[in-house]
Amino acid sequence: MNASEFLIIDRVSKVYRRQRGLFERLQKGSGQDGTKAVSEVSLTIHRGETVGLVGESGCGKSTLARLVSGLMPPTQGRIDFRSAGGPKPRLQMIFQDPYSSLNGRWKIADIIAEPIVVHKLRSGRSAVRARVDELLQQVGLSSSDAERYPQEFSGGQRQRISIARALAGEPEFLILDEPTSALDVSVQAQILNLLRDLQTNLHLTSLFITHNLSVVRIMADRIGVMYLGELVEEAGSEELFSTPRHPYTRLLIDAAPDLDVSDRSLHPIAGELPNPASPPPGCRFNTRCPFAQDICRSAAPPQHRTPTGGMFRCHFDLDLAGTTVKPPLPERRKTA
Repeated sequence: MNASEFLIIDRVSKVYRRQRGLFERLQKGSGQDGTKAVSEVSLTIHRGETVGLVGESGCGKSTLARLVSGLMPPTQGRIDFRSAGGPKPRLQMIFQDPYSSLNGRWKIADIIAEPIVVHKLRSGRSAVRARVDELLQQVGLSSSDAERYPQEFSGGQRQRISIARALAGEPEFLILDEPTSALDVSVQAQILNLLRDLQTNLHLTSLFITHNLSVVRIMADRIGVMYLGELVEEAGSEELFSTPRHPYTRLLIDAAPDLDVSDRSLHPIAGELPNPASPPPGCRFNTRCPFAQDICRSAAPPQHRTPTGGMFRCHFDLDLAGTTVKPPLPERRKTA
């Protein structure tokens, strides 16, 4: 057991079942009766580390966040917290939409105080209110804002309030699910700077979920890439961007024009995301991969470990042992 390990996700899957009609039930081999949104994902997060999850919409990253948070149970696999406080650590989430995640009937003071009171982190009204004021100032707001209601604030201010509420529970682990995607670009930068400062000052352990590669590059120590429910690559942040090993990761980076100040043209990944209820056989990326071969369409790719402790799933090794056994991927554009 590694003492630095905080969260172990071990071969976790989630299947969303659906009701089958009488005709389907009578037919043998009529297909799957559910969608495998997450498929045998394994990931370890260490204390004080921020791990990012990226991928296109529908890849399963938000479902994995809900599984880790306990909002829904996994269909199979194990999620193991190694918390100093016992098997159930204090865990908080920051949600994507700052407009629907706050109760419009409550004052800000009551919203932030709730986790303090529930977890009995302070005793007495004056101590609770002092903590609320401290948290508001910590996220760049004023203590006088405690007497106002959520609808009196802008989107960026509401997200600051959501962050204050999350910190009020003194969490050991923080899940951030697209925390800036609903905000304007200028406001996004303010929130990201705030989160980076909090990471540094509070030594937070967190899971950061986003579709924005520019965001995850500056926020995460390590990054996992998900495609159609599977974790297809994992590496340190800088290594992932400098030496992506999975074709999907390489193409995903090239499809993000905001990573290159000299080239603003779009480079979308060809093809459509397959139906997760009926994924293609073999490698799930084979229908969109420009280098797919026969083995990719017939056999699931093995998992390879890299010398730096990373992982990727592909039949072909793009870099290990100094050999290349498939045609090199197109030259990537330089990143800023």
